[in-house]
Amino acid sequence: MTELLLLLQSNVKHMDFTKLFEKTTPNSTLLDIARKVQNGERISDDDGAYLFDRADLGYLGTLANYIREKRHGNTTYFNRNFHLEPTNVCLYTCTFCSYSRLIKKRSEGWEYSMEDMLDIIKQYDDKPVTEVHIVGGVLPQYDLKFYTDLFKAIKAHRPELHIKALTPVEYHYIFKKAKVSYQEGMEAIQASGVDSMPGGGAEIFHPEIRDQIAGGKCSGEEWLEIHRIWHKLGQRSNATMLYGHIEKTEHRIDHLSKLRDLQDETGGFQTFIPLKFRSQDNQMSHLGEVSAIEDTKLYAISRIFLDNFDHIKAYWPMIGRNMAQTLLSYGVDDLDGTIDDTTKIYSMAGSEEQNPALSTQELVKLIRGVNRTPIERDTLYNVVTDFEGVVFEDETAYNGYVPLPVSNN
Repeated sequence: MTELLLLLQSNVKHMDFTKLFEKTTPNSTLLDIARKVQNGERISDDDGAYLFDRADLGYLGTLANYIREKRHGNTTYFNRNFHLEPTNVCLYTCTFCSYSRLIKKRSEGWEYSMEDMLDIIKQYDDKPVTEVHIVGGVLPQYDLKFYTDLFKAIKAHRPELHIKALTPVEYHYIFKKAKVSYQEGMEAIQASGVDSMPGGGAEIFHPEIRDQIAGGKCSGEEWLEIHRIWHKLGQRSNATMLYGHIEKTEHRIDHLSKLRDLQDETGGFQTFIPLKFRSQDNQMSHLGEVSAIEDTKLYAISRIFLDNFDHIKAYWPMIGRNMAQTLLSYGVDDLDGTIDDTTKIYSMAGSEEQNPALSTQELVKLIRGVNRTPIERDTLYNVVTDFEGVVFEDETAYNGYVPLPVSNN
């Protein structure tokens, strides 16, 4: 069945694939889930768990690609962005993290000043980037005033640059230190110029797992509450899940279900980004990493389960560019951005991309390489450039040979 479904997957958008499944699988539960997807109905938590435990890759790919193409056709999004990481020194000791350094080892890390960070921003003055993504470690000197001053300074320097900044982990700490409520804090952050929130710090919401891998950080409920407040201020954000470590199926479903519930309530999430646990140089290295098949299943099930999320993103610096291409047939419609080698979070954990940077042309070619249509977006998914039919200069340049006419004689 798998080979047949993979063969048909790219043409499934207008197919009644439940008829196909009726001929190829006797599993009544999988047939019922397929009918729900075909009819645009929500699958249950139990359905989601069943997909993790019993569905094969061909089946999942068919359903996920159907949803992806129904929503977005062949369109695949990316943006021109760079990261600003104020520090990798951190008060927290998350067991999965290869990026942070404890205060007693701060000499191994970095701690940028306000001037340092503005200098980094200014390095992009002559480049057509649309977004700066700001996340980092948690330290006392990076407090509410520091960040609001930073965001105001960035906006004063380059008003059109979209600031996507800080996770609930950082906000929880700086609001507590400032003795302000989440509501007051998020209002101050909005007023300082932040345009949207990234999805980091979610890890796994269930306390059974969260307490083991991220003890001391904000809880799953606190993470959700900060996003809830941000959404009710009229702002957008993303969401993530860290998978492939000690979590089980029930923890994944609990996490996805809580995200889906909050999205039902607020509609404020734009994109879901699965984040793979990478095992180099951290306290959980002994676990190793899950397979590419498990990665692909996770992305596909996320697309099927999160029926109220518009976008599923494969963060190519974490998963690798070749795997990111593959996932465009398993529910993914977004590859993030150009990055410009400005993030160390996954390279320090052993990801394939040790110097993550792609030019716009390279991203376009990556997307075209699997017959998808590249669209440069801004952070809020407004179209900046439609690259369908765009020919780059080097594609028409002389390549050292002249094609000869073909004769049938």
